[in-house]
Amino acid sequence: MEEVFARLNKLRSKMQEYKIDALIIPSSDPHQSEYVCDHWKVREYFSGFSGSSGTLVVFKDYAALWTDSRYFIQAEMQLKGSSIILHKQVIPHAPEHVKWMSEQLEKGSRIGIEGLLFSIDQQMYLNDHFAKHSHELLNVDGMISEVWKDRPLKPETEVYELGVNFTGKDRMQKLQEVRDQMKVENVDFYLISALDEIAWLLNIRAWDIEFTPVALSYLLVGKKDAKLYINKKRVKKEVIKVLESENISLVEYEQIANDLSKIGKNSSLYIDKSSLSFTLNSNLQCKKHLGESIINPLQAIKNDTEIENIKNALIKDGVALVRFFMWLESNYKEGRLKEIDLVKKVAYFRSKQAHYVGESFSAIVGFKGNGAIVHYSPDENKSALINTDGMLLVDSGGQYLDGTTDITRTIYLGEAKPEHKRNFTLVLKGNIALQCIQFPKGTCGMQLDTLARMHLWNDGLNYGHGTGHGVGFFLRVHEPPQGFATSATTSRGTGAHKKGMLTSNEPGYYKENEYGIRIENLMICEEVNENKQDSFLKFKAVTLFPISNKLMDLNMLDEKEKTWINEYHSEVYEKLSTSLNEEEMKWLKKQCEAI
Repeated sequence: MEEVFARLNKLRSKMQEYKIDALIIPSSDPHQSEYVCDHWKVREYFSGFSGSSGTLVVFKDYAALWTDSRYFIQAEMQLKGSSIILHKQVIPHAPEHVKWMSEQLEKGSRIGIEGLLFSIDQQMYLNDHFAKHSHELLNVDGMISEVWKDRPLKPETEVYELGVNFTGKDRMQKLQEVRDQMKVENVDFYLISALDEIAWLLNIRAWDIEFTPVALSYLLVGKKDAKLYINKKRVKKEVIKVLESENISLVEYEQIANDLSKIGKNSSLYIDKSSLSFTLNSNLQCKKHLGESIINPLQAIKNDTEIENIKNALIKDGVALVRFFMWLESNYKEGRLKEIDLVKKVAYFRSKQAHYVGESFSAIVGFKGNGAIVHYSPDENKSALINTDGMLLVDSGGQYLDGTTDITRTIYLGEAKPEHKRNFTLVLKGNIALQCIQFPKGTCGMQLDTLARMHLWNDGLNYGHGTGHGVGFFLRVHEPPQGFATSATTSRGTGAHKKGMLTSNEPGYYKENEYGIRIENLMICEEVNENKQDSFLKFKAVTLFPISNKLMDLNMLDEKEKTWINEYHSEVYEKLSTSLNEEEMKWLKKQCEAI
């Protein structure tokens, strides 16, 4: 923590040079990515807090970090001794620090932001709010690099093409869909900043950001051609040739600001105001159409080819997990395994499956009290020993060329107590309730979220995270717009569920310092009555791995719930067993026994 303290002191000295009274440091990059490459881990560098969500505010004599309940325990541990005070967010992702800052700062204070790290939406909100309190918002791009002298370079991993056999649509089809919408909006150009949207639209992938197969880039789509702003030397020659044959030229990544400033005043440009940076927006002289992403609604609905590929990827994922949990059963009683060993082993078994590329997020393996830390991630220096008695939560996922996976299973090593079984079963009942609901078109996740919580609520229990999120196709493991959110304060997870969307279902319960429970399946949204005008939607679980029957309190389950569990386990066995050897099939059959 001495290192963090020294970095903050250097930062404050630089703030004095720039004559600013406060600095806001978010978790983002210039593309508003959820996970960021090392070059953009600014908040982590100056705070020591490594969670994926949080905002650091630095005053002359005070520093504060805002994050949500997923990270409270982690943040308290990582901020200890740093002089940075944890402020606990009431609503995840809400800008609660802004109101607090306005109350703390004297009138006329100067507040700095690196404009590249803030979207147009965010900058407009900050500017409006601070102006009401007579504060001045200033763009201080470049200031951080003056302090962070050994800052990592931007990544340059190889860019390759993802075939139509995986994507189901070629890029010209996708570009035409985008251009059709551009006609509706009556614009000449569309500037795309979100990295996953560029990857999806052009059917290209890379590995610039850990866990996310994207490349640092911008894309400017015109009526007949397009410009991809990227480091050209990292793109495979055959990919460059194909792109250029389709009127997509490659321009250096750093050239984007200069080129945008040259777009004529009579030209119109469509912009997603939630992803384009304030800095790039300030370079524009043309007519701007500020809207929402054209691409995200298209990519969120998986086509038939993508859905079949996803189902295949989840079979492979289930096979890998069978081998992982069998290995765990055979080795944990020796008392030598640590949580980090499990992280490595689950990735190892996935790596043996066809088309595996990497993990979709940092695996969460929490034994006993560590399971109660919602986004706990062990490492070599912080890893509990697995012994013969305790709850174990494993939340992990893989990136395959044919799909992105995300699954959580909770098991008990040893003999579970009645409390463990009761709370596990309450979580399971919530998972099943959400899985089995039929709902009319236009229904949003916020309307459905209560179903997953109602059994816990009836027992006076709850959990502090959303119940689910959208999942991309070999892209982001957390993909908007749909999900199951508790609040409409932010747009995350509040979009309507539509046929073809892939979404996680992951209620939980966490008892601090004792144990954590979470059960997660991915679900495809389907139509119930396809031929009726007022058709309803439903969810179909596509994750394939047994839910611990050892932890179920059967007296708490009704007949419909038991039927769902038995039918689900029957499907798990049927679809996984053909890829297993005799010993593995025997193990899986026991896990899938009817209740």
